[in-house]
Amino acid sequence: MKKLLKYLKPYKKECVLAPLFKMLEAIFELFIPLVVASIIDKGIGANDSAYIIKCILIMISLGVVGLISAVSAQYMAAKAAVGFATGLRHDLFSHIMGLSYKNIDDLGTSTMITRMTADVNQAQTGVNMFLRLFLRSPFIVFGAMIMAFTIDFRCALIFLTVIIILFLIVAFVMHFNIPMLKRVQKKLDEITLRTRENLVGVRVIRAFTLRESEKEDFVLANGMLREEQIKAGHLSALLNPMTYIFINLAIVILIYTGALKVDVGVLTKGQVVALYNYMSQILIELIKLANLIVLLNKAIACGDRVADIFDIVPDIKTVNAAGGSDERKDINVSDEKEDFISFEQVGLSYNDSGDEALTNIDFKVKKGETVGIIGGTGSGKSSVVNLIPRFYDADSGVVKVDGIDVKKWDIKSLRKKIGMVPQKAVLFKGTIAENLRWGNEEAADEELNEAVRLAVCEEVVAGKGGLNGFIESNGRNLSGGQRQRLTIARALVRKPQILILDDSASALDYATDLKLRTNIGQIGYSPTVFIVSQRTSAVQNCDKIIVLDDGCIVGMGKHEELLLKCEVYKEIYESNLA
Repeated sequence: MKKLLKYLKPYKKECVLAPLFKMLEAIFELFIPLVVASIIDKGIGANDSAYIIKCILIMISLGVVGLISAVSAQYMAAKAAVGFATGLRHDLFSHIMGLSYKNIDDLGTSTMITRMTADVNQAQTGVNMFLRLFLRSPFIVFGAMIMAFTIDFRCALIFLTVIIILFLIVAFVMHFNIPMLKRVQKKLDEITLRTRENLVGVRVIRAFTLRESEKEDFVLANGMLREEQIKAGHLSALLNPMTYIFINLAIVILIYTGALKVDVGVLTKGQVVALYNYMSQILIELIKLANLIVLLNKAIACGDRVADIFDIVPDIKTVNAAGGSDERKDINVSDEKEDFISFEQVGLSYNDSGDEALTNIDFKVKKGETVGIIGGTGSGKSSVVNLIPRFYDADSGVVKVDGIDVKKWDIKSLRKKIGMVPQKAVLFKGTIAENLRWGNEEAADEELNEAVRLAVCEEVVAGKGGLNGFIESNGRNLSGGQRQRLTIARALVRKPQILILDDSASALDYATDLKLRTNIGQIGYSPTVFIVSQRTSAVQNCDKIIVLDDGCIVGMGKHEELLLKCEVYKEIYESNLA
């Protein structure tokens, strides 16, 4: 949690003024019992109506000033807390966007969602309440004790004893409660994961009639979360009753002791009432403090979880020629390199698993060539093309673009050269033009229309009313094929030097797929194209076809050569025909 306090730096003034205004409110509250004592001893005792009215006016004045102080303090605290959460959430999102695919795979989407939302909100609430109460409550507790000492030393010892006992109880609860609350948040991650999976896969669940099974799994996970929350809640719930028990015992002892002292003339009735009021103030503030500590325990646990995300160092870095850690500027490279892209004995494994996803991948591609990558499910096709834009880094070997190791490129400069169309077509809520301009923010409408033509989706755009047609979140108002064609158009808007189509035409019919590939082959600036597919028809006209099986290259060449020499390719071809 300490690492997150830097987000309060822009709000130093609010962080100082909020507690100070609360202390000012507390000071006025501490004077109230003395005024009440004066009313009893001097006003009522002497039957002095004028004095009573005067004291009442003083009490009203103290209340009004205290109210103004309280409102000012709460405004300052809220401003600092909301600003803290805004800055934290912004940087957390930016940090997550900078993580590699491997980092995100290790972390998991569900826990990132929980930490971006629930954990940050809990930390915000903790900051708000801390600024409002962390000085006020202890100040009133100790202030009431000091005021009690000014009235009677022996009676004040009761205050001191109770405060020490209650602080020991609070320390005990904090020690055991924080780890419990961390476990609660982990269980919440699991609930978020299950909920997300069920919402995304609702059609699959219904298709396989597994609703009851998924309900049972969710109930089980929810039950585990409930049990952890109950355990943490039981311990937290001890604070209030224990506070009440000790404070009320102290009040009984105080009244008894005060009564004896009034009988012998050591204390006045007003002073006993004042001591009782101070003890009541301590009771109220200790209850507030107990609740604040429970809240802070949750905020600290959530803040630590958010800080853990910041501790994740992106495993993909760019280094300059001197071996520093700063990103390089764009590299001046020659367009005349014969081997534009090369893989040299490349190996890759996911999540440090023992089995390699890719083994000894070795090939070279010239500028402007079209390369087909084909193989069975899980053969490593997507893994190969994901190494080019550095979504993952190779564990062994070297991947080069324009003769330079991709690890020496500035990531932004490298990815500006690449148009990537992933397997899953993802579109965002907004107009068609807004989605297409993800490829190039400054693209004119003519460039967008040309990309639409090349991607064979003129009728899709026309059907939505043109480039200003609206697309719902994730393209829900489009079919799978329409989404795929628009994502291809988005990549073409960039006019990339390297175009990667990662099984991005799987939802297209053969005629549309053929027209799309024909259009891409006629692009004037001749990009280097990678076509990942399980259809031999999609790659058979490529300049080079790479056949993968279990992460290894088992064939490389043209269509006719592979039909004669590569058994895996032949099997895929025959299965496509069948």
